[in-house]
Amino acid sequence: MSVTLTHDGAWRRGMDRLRRIVAACGGPAGCLGAAIVLALLVLAVFATWIAPHDPLRVSLPDQLLEPGGDFPFGTDQSGRDVLSRVIWASRASLAVAGVAVLIGLALGVTLGLSAGFFRGGWAEQAIMRLLDAVAAIPVLIWAIALVGIFGIREIEIGPFTFGNEVKLMLMLGLLYVPTLARITYTSAASESQANYVAARRLQGVPGWRIMLSDVLPNCLSPVIVQATLMLALGIIIEASVSFVGLGVQPPTPSWGNMLADARNYLLSGEWWLSVFPGAAISVTVIGFNLLGDGLRDRLDPRHALPTVAG
Repeated sequence: MSVTLTHDGAWRRGMDRLRRIVAACGGPAGCLGAAIVLALLVLAVFATWIAPHDPLRVSLPDQLLEPGGDFPFGTDQSGRDVLSRVIWASRASLAVAGVAVLIGLALGVTLGLSAGFFRGGWAEQAIMRLLDAVAAIPVLIWAIALVGIFGIREIEIGPFTFGNEVKLMLMLGLLYVPTLARITYTSAASESQANYVAARRLQGVPGWRIMLSDVLPNCLSPVIVQATLMLALGIIIEASVSFVGLGVQPPTPSWGNMLADARNYLLSGEWWLSVFPGAAISVTVIGFNLLGDGLRDRLDPRHALPTVAG
């Protein structure tokens, strides 16, 4: 009897822990998205040890081998292992998308919070009209245009050298600013009219402290959700720019330039050259979208989860 009760107690504790994890992710879909994103992060960080082969090693006798054996994803036109290149390519995509979102958050939240909290002045109008002008053109068009203008060569500014990946991070980060700033602005403008802000002012608390300690935390939920979805957008933009030859340059692997190389083999039967990089992009974007939807359900009270029966 005691053994049965012990097993029942362990089972209940395990189910309660599982329910808490599911609730924290915003539901089963959010948990699936979080698992996909976590797996991709592990692949990117530990690519050196996970990849079975050197992604840059050329082996002419192994050209265009079908998936199987030592090469589960096959080889490309230079005899390089496609699986290893897909794993290493995750580094470029996640790095570009992640750093761009961090740049967008830093600038967008700062501008949106300032314009929303200190409403009614010329600074608010100047900031919001400038952001509206930038946001009028789609991000992908901006990215391709700017990379095309600056070219694919490295830019040297003093002791610093900026390659294509760094340029793409900076450009995407700046292009993310309008969307994140407008979301923050809307929330900050609403929060600044709340009674607790008026009470804090009556207590003699400086405006900047109210803005940072009280208003900002209440504005972060929609911003976090949007930032997660922008990570998926960054993956697509990085792949698109690399596909047209303006992003990550060969031989450094990128899902976009791998798809570009695969164009020449679409009709000759080497299906694995395009399927696996394309699948990596699709799974990554789906993972971030599911995670974003889960975070929205978790953080937005208007999308409350139904109670799970125990």
